[in-house]
Amino acid sequence: MNNTLSSTPSVWLHIGSGSFHRAHQAWYLHRLILAGDTEWSIALGNIREDGVPVLSALQAQDGKYVLETVTPQGEREYETITSIKKIIPWDKELAALVEQGAKSETKVISFTVTESGYYLDNQFNLNQQNADIQADLNGDCRTIYGAISHILQRRKTHGGGKVTLLNCDNLRHNGERFHHGLLQFLALRQQHDLLDWIANNTRSPNTMVDRITPRPLPDVAERVALATGFKDRAPIMGESFIQWVIEDDFIAGRPALEKVGVEMVDSVLAYEEAKIRILNASHSCIAWAGTLIGLSFIDESTRNDAIRQLAYDYVTEDVIPSLSPSPLDLAAYRDVVLERFSNPYIQDTNQRVAADGFSKIPGFITPTLQECYQRGKTPHASSMLPALFFVFMQRWHQNLLPYEYQDGIFDPQAVHAMFTSPDPIAVFASDEKLFADLAKDKDFSLLLRESVSKVNQWLANAQ
Repeated sequence: MNNTLSSTPSVWLHIGSGSFHRAHQAWYLHRLILAGDTEWSIALGNIREDGVPVLSALQAQDGKYVLETVTPQGEREYETITSIKKIIPWDKELAALVEQGAKSETKVISFTVTESGYYLDNQFNLNQQNADIQADLNGDCRTIYGAISHILQRRKTHGGGKVTLLNCDNLRHNGERFHHGLLQFLALRQQHDLLDWIANNTRSPNTMVDRITPRPLPDVAERVALATGFKDRAPIMGESFIQWVIEDDFIAGRPALEKVGVEMVDSVLAYEEAKIRILNASHSCIAWAGTLIGLSFIDESTRNDAIRQLAYDYVTEDVIPSLSPSPLDLAAYRDVVLERFSNPYIQDTNQRVAADGFSKIPGFITPTLQECYQRGKTPHASSMLPALFFVFMQRWHQNLLPYEYQDGIFDPQAVHAMFTSPDPIAVFASDEKLFADLAKDKDFSLLLRESVSKVNQWLANAQ
């Protein structure tokens, strides 16, 4: 680790102007500033044009905004976040973002990307056939790989120096897998000099991030105005719980994050696996199940006894044995997670959490299915999760979902074709992108068929 403070202020560039960064990483940097450490500040930009309204609102407010947090008991707190000191204007070529990223003052470049936004296949290799990846291989800037490659090339050319690339999202082994995808991307572009430069001048530590942060509804701004008097055009809200675990491998210095509660560790593996399998997978389970019985929000879905039991059994019967022994109290973590999901004041929608299922199945759920079989146990509880998603997507096929399903990588034509085939469950169970080696396992196919039947029986009884 190199944690030497420079004589000039250092910039932490974050790519992704959504709510999560502003409720999480920006909050930690803000707390560090409040503690008197003003060495670091954030410059905020976005790859896609859809971030422009938020960036414009923040620019008009000098980067300041209010974060509302709420406990499961309904206790609300309001804090004006001041760590974002520079807003990067969006342009199609990302010229301003690349310019900031290439400056020597920028010591950390972090980013928040959805699971599908990494464009990785089930072997965690870059999906070269994706249209956005193809565009970026030809010089565009639609993906994180296109943006980062432009930044690093400019940085190399202009002597910007070493930089840490930091994932802040839910991809398992996020630093390693992003780094692997980036190297594949650059190899396809035949940027061999840049590959050599990256090996000597960058680091990509793994991280685990956690704070439930729903898309802010209009009433957030109303409460913020009443509580603070500030008519905020970009307020956000999140739960009171927050956690950040980072592998302490920064190549160009870092903020003293441990002073504000960030856990700096040698390996995030235990934390990451617990969070992804217990929190993220259960979250999706609850969203799919809640949607199927006509519920709109995560909290009301979690408080449904049958749905809560599905999530509880999945974690207790299959995940905890898979992750044991663990330095964490996994049963206690399960109970805390379910309590957090039950928070009625968060108003997190099933629509938001149900998204990106075609990335979440292989990333969050399949590893537990595989490990159950490896230790000789049939994963009855875990198989209910892909079964719920199957029935959920069947509703999508029938145009019966109450909202638009959002997924960055699914192929609508292929999904429609699956459900019009003679045996849709067999097609689903044999999808190697979803289930890896289990796609060829007859026992798994039979189990999934039984689990889909259980889901349909539960839905019939719930009516």
